[in-house]
Formats: sequence, structure tokens, C-alpha cells
Amino acid sequence: MDLLLLLKAAIMGVVEGLTEFLPISSTGHLILAGSLLGFDDAKAKVFDIAIQTGAIFAVILVYWQRIRTTIVELPTQRRAQKFALNVLIGFVPAVILGLLFGKFVKSHLFTPVVVASTFIIGGFIILWAERRSAVTTRVETVDDMTPLDALKVGLVQCLALVPGTSRSGATIIGGMLLGLSRKAATDFSFFLAIPTLIGAGVYSLYKERALLSLHDLPLFLTGLVFAFLSAWLCVRWLLRYISTNSFVPFAYYRIVFGIVVLLTAWTGVVQWAD
Repeated sequence: MDLLLLLKAAIMGVVEGLTEFLPISSTGHLILAGSLLGFDDAKAKVFDIAIQTGAIFAVILVYWQRIRTTIVELPTQRRAQKFALNVLIGFVPAVILGLLFGKFVKSHLFTPVVVASTFIIGGFIILWAERRSAVTTRVETVDDMTPLDALKVGLVQCLALVPGTSRSGATIIGGMLLGLSRKAATDFSFFLAIPTLIGAGVYSLYKERALLSLHDLPLFLTGLVFAFLSAWLCVRWLLRYISTNSFVPFAYYRIVFGIVVLLTAWTGVVQWAD
């Protein structure tokens, strides 16, 4: 295996892990990083989706106590049954719309310019949501959510089919706009990510299996390990951060970064690959 290729895989893994659960779009950053690294062919697109599983392992580790308790109590406890049902309800819309429109999105929207544009739009939406959230909170914890709340968040998650939107950003900010507290929206976003990203990774590997071979195993394992480690650090930090801070800095980051990408693309300073 080419050491330079493994280095690229490690960098992409770090990018995935650090951005997957922040409202700044991991897919968008992977597209931009892949374009700069020359790691953007068909196999690389499968790699980008597959290494999300590494990031999800970090969430499972951080939330293991709640996940374990839910599994144990599922046959008998109403609280566990309600929680599991809400996660399932929130997961279903992404499955349906992903199967219907996933191919179109990958073929036409996975470009740096689209990513930069949605970065900017998403930044302004976060600023708007932060101004509204202080007066609209009605759901304090994930256990207070109703099935309708879960369905609404699941539908909002589907906006992340457009690269640059951010799955975590859509679910967290969307949840806040729907009346969830910052903590409840963040927790539910993490729990919803488990079936969503594992499902996307498994489906992508199966669908594109003809592109892969055993020689690709070191590449994918490298990406998974680095995605896991960086995501574990990021999730632990984010849970502390949201207890006393807003998402406004991420909004400004999205706007500035998006503008920089557009300017470099238009001026030709950076040759972003489409």
C-alpha cells in the first residue's frame, strides 16, 4: 500500500471525525479536502461514507451507558421503548429519501461550489435559529420528545442530503427551531446518527463493492481509526461546550469558509476539482 495514500486516508479520517458532529458539514469538508489532496475518485467517495462508521463508534462509546440501559430495559420499560421508537421514527425519512435521491445528489451536487454555497446559507440559518431558540424551548431532554418531534427532526435531517448542509447541523439547529433545548437536540442528533451513518456506510460498501478489493483494507482501516479517535475527542468537547455556549461561532466559521472557497474558485487561486 502506498504510504502517501495512507497519509491521505489518515488526514481524511481526522477531517471526518472533527467535523461529523459539529454543525459545519463533514461531507462538505471531505469533498473540499479530497479535492485538495487529489483523493476524489469513485473509490474515494465510498471511502468518505464508510469512515463515518469510525466516527459513530466514538458516539457509541461516549453514550454507551444510555445505549446499554436502553437495550436492557427495552422489553419491559416504557421509557426505553419510547426512546428507541423515536430514534427509529427519526431514522426512517433518511432511508426513504436517501434511496430515492441519493444517486442524483452524488452525481450533481458533490461539488466545491455547492458545498461553499450551502456553508454560507447554513451559517445564516444558525444565526437565525440561535436568536429564536431562547424563547421557543419546550422539550428539555430526549425523554420528553414525542414521536411527532422525532419525525420532524428526521425530516429535517434529510436536508443533509445536500452536501455542505451538515447532518448534525440540520438535526441540532432544526431541533432547536422545533422547540428542543440545545442539549436535547444535540443528544438526539447523536443517537440518530448511529443508525443513519452505519446504514449509509454499509449500504455504500455493498452497492460499490465492485470497486473494492482486499488491497483497500489498510486504506479503509486507517481512515476508520483516525475518524474514531478524532470524533471521540470532538464529541466529548462538544458536550462540554454546549452547556455554556451557543453555535454562533460555527455560523461565522461556515460563512467565512464558504466565502473563501467561492473566492478561490472564481479567481482560480485554487483549482477545486468538480
